[in-house]
Amino acid sequence: SMEEWFRDNGAEYAYMATEKDNVASVKLFTDKCGYSKFRTPCILANPVFAHHVRISNKVTIIELSPNDAELLYRSKLATTEFFPRDVDSVLGNRLSLGTFLAVPRVGSYQPDTWSGSARFLLDPPPSWAILSVWNCKDVFTLEVKGVSRVKKTLAKTTRVLDRVFPWLRLPSVPNFFEPFGFLFLYGLGGEGPQAQQMLRALCGFAHNLAKDRGCEVVATEVSSQEPLRCAIPHWKMLSCEEDLWCIKRLGEDYSDGSLGDWTKSPPGFSIFVDPREV
Repeated sequence: SMEEWFRDNGAEYAYMATEKDNVASVKLFTDKCGYSKFRTPCILANPVFAHHVRISNKVTIIELSPNDAELLYRSKLATTEFFPRDVDSVLGNRLSLGTFLAVPRVGSYQPDTWSGSARFLLDPPPSWAILSVWNCKDVFTLEVKGVSRVKKTLAKTTRVLDRVFPWLRLPSVPNFFEPFGFLFLYGLGGEGPQAQQMLRALCGFAHNLAKDRGCEVVATEVSSQEPLRCAIPHWKMLSCEEDLWCIKRLGEDYSDGSLGDWTKSPPGFSIFVDPREV
């Protein structure tokens, strides 16, 4: 019934996401419903500590206007897999907390000298990174249940120590045992020899933004082949190293378009996850 509704509303494909190890779910969709295994992205989640993350003083972080952000995304990431045609609607959504660009703090990219994305495209820095932040906390919250009192006590102890001795910058465990909110990072990209350093600074900036907004987690989803993946801080216990997307083409009377048949296309190095689907 859902697939019929998709067809009636002009969808060319249906897809589902599950954990790779969820054998029953995978078999249901691939063996009985005609879906094909498609992509194996990674969900990377990092806790928000009681202390702020230090941002390198060698990096300038610039908040872009929605128009500048759209221009940069369309210029640099438009060919990324799943890039939304209406990216302007995403960037202008009330849940979007902004798009941020990180560049080396040199020359014309000193603080307060930003002159817009046109300047960036005409005179690009040697390295840069970009990401946008989505506020999931205003839509839903999560909660971890079934944890023993011992583990809850240990987690609480790390938070107390982090608050009392913030200069130690301990990796404290947030209170996941009551409803908590999180921020989602999307539109991650970058170029240049220092791109990883730039992205690491942006992730630290997003962590501090999450702390100031009372969130307990910063999360993102990237391709398993994403070149910048190693620069994204995350805890393995909170992350899913291999999610699984399965896809089904809903009709044969559709044009292959510029991308061809997605069910047969090889994976790209990066993906653009639409935060409206989180």
